[in-house]
Amino acid sequence: MIKKILLCALYVLAFTACKKDGGNGIDNGLKDDGTFTRYEDHFLEELWKLNPDWATSVGYHKYDSLLIVPNAKAREAQLKFAKVQLDSLSRYEPALLTDNNKIDHAVMKNQLESTQWNVEQLKSYEWDPSSYNVTGSFAFILNEHYAPLQKRLRSFYQKMENIPAYYKAAELQLKNPVKELTDLAVEQNEGGLSIFEADLADSLKKSKLPDAEQKQITDRAKLSADAIKAYVAYLKAMKNDKPRSFRLGKDLYEAKFKYDIQAEGTAQQTFNAAVERKKYLHKEMAKISRQLWPKYFKTEAAPKDSLEMISRVIDTLSASHVKPDEFQSAIEKEIPKLTAFIRSKDLVTLDPTKPLVVRKEPAYMAGVAGASISAPGPYDKTGNTYYNVGSLKGWSAERAESYLREYNDYILQILCIHEAIPGHYTQLVYANKAPSMIKSILGNGAMVEGWAVFSEQEMMDAGFGNNAPEMRLMWYKWHLRSVCNTILDYSVHTGNMTKEQAVKMLTKEAFQQQAEADGKWKRVSVSSVQLTSYFTGYKEINQLYQDWQKKQADKFKVKDFNEKFLSYGSAPVKFIKEAMFAPPKAEKK
Repeated sequence: MIKKILLCALYVLAFTACKKDGGNGIDNGLKDDGTFTRYEDHFLEELWKLNPDWATSVGYHKYDSLLIVPNAKAREAQLKFAKVQLDSLSRYEPALLTDNNKIDHAVMKNQLESTQWNVEQLKSYEWDPSSYNVTGSFAFILNEHYAPLQKRLRSFYQKMENIPAYYKAAELQLKNPVKELTDLAVEQNEGGLSIFEADLADSLKKSKLPDAEQKQITDRAKLSADAIKAYVAYLKAMKNDKPRSFRLGKDLYEAKFKYDIQAEGTAQQTFNAAVERKKYLHKEMAKISRQLWPKYFKTEAAPKDSLEMISRVIDTLSASHVKPDEFQSAIEKEIPKLTAFIRSKDLVTLDPTKPLVVRKEPAYMAGVAGASISAPGPYDKTGNTYYNVGSLKGWSAERAESYLREYNDYILQILCIHEAIPGHYTQLVYANKAPSMIKSILGNGAMVEGWAVFSEQEMMDAGFGNNAPEMRLMWYKWHLRSVCNTILDYSVHTGNMTKEQAVKMLTKEAFQQQAEADGKWKRVSVSSVQLTSYFTGYKEINQLYQDWQKKQADKFKVKDFNEKFLSYGSAPVKFIKEAMFAPPKAEKK
């Protein structure tokens, strides 16, 4: 399935996000919007001091040379920051703030409470070895051109100083790690070694640094690589007869859902809605499959079992796909086609000045999903957005065929809608233009993923693919992913759904290929809650769209809705809804 690498910055790094040392330094006698905005700036500055990796990922480079050692002291700083900032927030009355600041207030409060819950209740630092990985931020410093190469290399060098201590601390935190997350940690840390062993050397050759300085950097890079290898060896040798289950359990799951998704309903209610949505999609897919059956099967009688009939039609359509070595180039060709269609239908304004670069997925990102977007942070608005594409090199012919049947000619187009235009890429360009840094930095995954899913539906409704029933059927199949993601994640983490049961649901009821189903099982075993973000966000955006359409009546325009919705940045949908329907405030005299 598809992942958002931005979400690694926003949600994985958010676990170590909120820390502060000291008071807020703000005159709390003034509670107007100007004071609140200044408070936000102070909040972020203090946040970055203790979260340099997160700062780097969003384009704030003042602390690039720092690496925080993940120990008890760091967690105490997180809790202190959360306590101090919650106290500061409580002195502002949200009702007196503008809609944008009111959303910021709610998002910040949720983040701080989430930090407390993560440290005191979830305690994943004890059982998730994959949360200890420095390679992503070092790769960012090396590969992004936000500053001259020499300056970035010196930050790289200084930041490496704490790598041995970082991994030693990681070993000390782990108690009964999850096996699946241990395996992921090994895979991803080993994948990131090339940054210190090969990529750095290539960059040094391009630099004008003196030979002596280059040797210092190279020597420290070897110590860094040795520290990563030692951590990997430690994980491989660790004896853990009773590892923690990767299943969160209902109580932890509901709490994590509340903080991470920030939906109007509970995880249980979202699961129930997904089950009903699956039934609806099956009925619609059966109608289209009956329509298409004679076209592809002539006089052969259609199966009485509707799911079998749908599966047969989808299987036939899936035979049309690119060759393994053409996967990335096929994606590159789709981008201008999508751009032209959106402009012809006037669905949303696109910014031609923001580049989208299709590239092979970097090794340190491998191991969870096959395609993703890496967007520039809100401080780095001129940076590239990367469309990361997983490589099929080295795959067996059988596995590659299964994967490509899943990402067939129809699905490949929908994938590009979701990941790029008008999905993630477009939404994130708008988010970086939003009037609030807070919404970009503390972005809501359900809104981000929900928009990508909703945008697919808008494209289908606008006639993408010449209104062909084949395209609509394949979108329904793709849409079943979002729905079944929620059913799968909830069933696995709050219940006891087995791999066999999961794969059966995904292949027989969601019509996925075996390779896709196997990959999804791996993903649900190394993540939790995030898989619900697609359907939850879609459901809430779709409902908001319908409600707004009714309110606007004959004044309604799709483009106006899209741009108004996107203008609020990556905020939770429930807060965007509240702002869109809020009565205009009287002007202050």
